[in-house]
Amino acid sequence: MHSSKSQYLIGRPHIVLILSLLCIYSTWPNQISSVATLMVEICDNAEDDDGDGLVDLNDADCICMVIEPTSLIPNPSFEDMNCCPGTRSQLDCAEVWIQASEPTTDYINTCGWLGWDNFPAPFPFPDGEGIMGFRDGRVIQDTPEKNWKEYAGACLLGPLKAGTPYRFEFHVGFVDQTSSPLINISFFGTSDCMNLPFGVGDDAFGCPTNGPGWVRLGSRRVAGGSGTWVKTTIDVNPLNDITAIAIGPDCPGTSSSVSTYYFFDNLVLADLRSFEFQIKEIGHSCAEDFLLEVPEEPQVTYQWYKDGIALLAEKSPQLTQMYGEGDYQVRILGDESCHLTKSYTHMIPVISESFKLTICEDDVYNFGPNALNASGTYVDTFKTADNCDSIVQLNLKVLGPQSDFTSAKIFEGETYTIGNYRFQNAGSHLALLESKLGCDSLVNLELDYYNVYFPNIFSPNGDGQNDRFNVYGNDDLIEIKDLVVFDRWGKTVYKSTDLYENDNKGWDGRNSGNLVELGIYTFLCKVFMDDGKERQFSGTVMLVR
Repeated sequence: MHSSKSQYLIGRPHIVLILSLLCIYSTWPNQISSVATLMVEICDNAEDDDGDGLVDLNDADCICMVIEPTSLIPNPSFEDMNCCPGTRSQLDCAEVWIQASEPTTDYINTCGWLGWDNFPAPFPFPDGEGIMGFRDGRVIQDTPEKNWKEYAGACLLGPLKAGTPYRFEFHVGFVDQTSSPLINISFFGTSDCMNLPFGVGDDAFGCPTNGPGWVRLGSRRVAGGSGTWVKTTIDVNPLNDITAIAIGPDCPGTSSSVSTYYFFDNLVLADLRSFEFQIKEIGHSCAEDFLLEVPEEPQVTYQWYKDGIALLAEKSPQLTQMYGEGDYQVRILGDESCHLTKSYTHMIPVISESFKLTICEDDVYNFGPNALNASGTYVDTFKTADNCDSIVQLNLKVLGPQSDFTSAKIFEGETYTIGNYRFQNAGSHLALLESKLGCDSLVNLELDYYNVYFPNIFSPNGDGQNDRFNVYGNDDLIEIKDLVVFDRWGKTVYKSTDLYENDNKGWDGRNSGNLVELGIYTFLCKVFMDDGKERQFSGTVMLVR
């Protein structure tokens, strides 16, 4: 776990001044007192040189420039407050943050409201006492609202300049694998702060790019364990100056059948170069050979510190060993310069996981040293492959024969398999199975077809109707990964990736800006469906005007 706060500044080593006493006092204690007043702190010897109870970095005598990205996002860790939140939907309590979407994000702070009971926030928070919570889809009275998407926005302290690379570094928090599945976090930008908020009055407006003035700067797929924070980054290079941003889920509607929830904290947006010099990890923090390092530079000297006190043997870019949990920093001295890395907090994580398991009657499940054969909740501690402690909670249910219900979708011509059963036709089906544990299970399958439409004709004549060739579908069509169009000689006339169904993209009947001839064209299309599978289709389309 990292901390973005640098609590101490350090300087070049001070030299202990040994001065001759000009005055002779009548008692020895007075002489000692006079000498102490002439002492100054040496910043790299792990001793309290000036007798003030503060050692090395902890002493104000040590001054140096801190190397740390300065976030262009104001109030990046939600610490500055106008008020203490008392309930949900109070992002306005966090200074300068703007509730960007009609569906409202939540401000969570240890001073007051700690979030939803069924969506507990992971503790401790990565930085400070405040975080932001948001949804990507929700379920109300068993009815999914797939386009319910919550975004937070802010006007930047300074614009992102076109053509300049930047990095957006942030933490995402997860409740558990059910409530917080893998998510595509997206980062949006606009050249005008007046575009915040967007979609006013429309709960189903979705992402910012569904309206004018916004661009999708980048995204990152992120997954995490139960009650964990994951630190990740999105690198961007804007084509135009950006003065305001919005963050939240990606644009396609969620396919989840349950309400989902996530958390944000420590949102740092800065030019890419400012991220380059910082403490980096070697290996996993639980591993015995875990170490830390900083980039190596010529003609400088290094000094490592833990909790502000010098590690006397550590004067290289890489630590030779770890000295336990705590805050680590490195001082880098050049001929005329002094720099200090931001603090890195080394904390060996304890992972908490929970899972449910069903076994048959009279069967036994071995959980640690215990052989379990009764329903109940059990807790034990195990070692992970990375040597971390993992506290595992098992919810065990012992069942006899039972029935189950499941639903699925396929394309016509495909086969859906359950056990030794194979189904090709839409409708209701029954399958009597025996599980790997030997339990009898009657499965009621409701099978349906995916409805993805490939137009066989389009007319790019500028009349606003059927002007582009694209692929269309329902919410189960997550993404159009590739769309390639060929002329009758096999030459590629159009190619695009990462399209979304029903958006204002696709082939406009041009090749390199020039209108192509009327006629029949062949296409190849790869789609990504809500079952997590990619499929490729081919066909023909007629271009008319």
